[in-house]
Amino acid sequence: MSKEFTIIAGPCSAESEEQILLTAQKLSQTVKPDYFRAGVWKPRTRPGSFEGVGVKGLLWLKKVQTEYGIPAITEAGCANHVEKILKHGLSAFWVGARTVANPFSVQEIVDACDKKNISVFVKNPIHPDIELWIGAIERFLTAGIENVYAIHRGFYPYEKTHLRNIPRWEIPIELARRLPQVKIICDPSHIAGKPEYIAEIAQRAINLNMCGIMIETHYKPEIALSDKEQQITPDLLAKIISELSFRKLSADTSEYRNNLNDLREKIDAIDFQLIDMLEHRFKLVDEIGNLKKDNNITILQLERWKSIIESRLNYANPDNISKDFLLKILQMIHKESIARQNKIFDERK
Repeated sequence: MSKEFTIIAGPCSAESEEQILLTAQKLSQTVKPDYFRAGVWKPRTRPGSFEGVGVKGLLWLKKVQTEYGIPAITEAGCANHVEKILKHGLSAFWVGARTVANPFSVQEIVDACDKKNISVFVKNPIHPDIELWIGAIERFLTAGIENVYAIHRGFYPYEKTHLRNIPRWEIPIELARRLPQVKIICDPSHIAGKPEYIAEIAQRAINLNMCGIMIETHYKPEIALSDKEQQITPDLLAKIISELSFRKLSADTSEYRNNLNDLREKIDAIDFQLIDMLEHRFKLVDEIGNLKKDNNITILQLERWKSIIESRLNYANPDNISKDFLLKILQMIHKESIARQNKIFDERK
């Protein structure tokens, strides 16, 4: 495992001093994480749920730092939380998914930071809005805070799924492209929602070159007051980490580089061919749009669209391209075709 790979572990919430110290003790004997996490303030949709123990939980986290030498981290939902976190000797916090959705709250948190001695971890918003996520991160970077990380914890699913949150891996990949200086930590616990999927998601994150994992870990998950379904024991965490396969960015052999470059050149050539063919297709779409306009014909021809879907899906070899993926591509092309023909109709009124 790379020294640059960050492991954050600890319970969803701080519930008692005994729970915090027992969990920290077991973690120190197994994986010794880079950060011990526990929420002392827990945002809840409705009142009456366990909303955290508040400031006294910071005293317990401070003990973790003193007794076990593990830096502690908790969630900050407002400027007041940041002030209390810093006052109690913690040098890191995360901004939760709900808070990230409100730029006013994020800016207040930024303004409360000690810009020299703080590490900030910014979770993605609940819904898949990359601009909101990047915007929150940029507020900290613009303020001169150097140690800013992104946490990918998945997005609210609009359909039933076996996972708690859908990963939408393309979104953190795009964030990495646009903010290459920001390291991305994956939160498999909130994506999985259940222990049996955590290892698989953690491995996927490593395969995508993410820089760490945050996993909810409790010495006795079955008695946890929040998110007990997704928390795991320190022993299970140690087992998962021991079985992960860590990847290299590259190989130093000339054979690898030559083979990779050859394959990439072939992909580049195909990509440019795809662009050329799409341009040619859309020119034909425009001609059809003009023809429909001249003959007072509706843009959407449902039977033709059904025929396109059926014939293309039947033509494709499912071993080489999945039908679900091909359907999405066809739908995107059709959407663009409709938009182009609508534009033709509007321009010629």
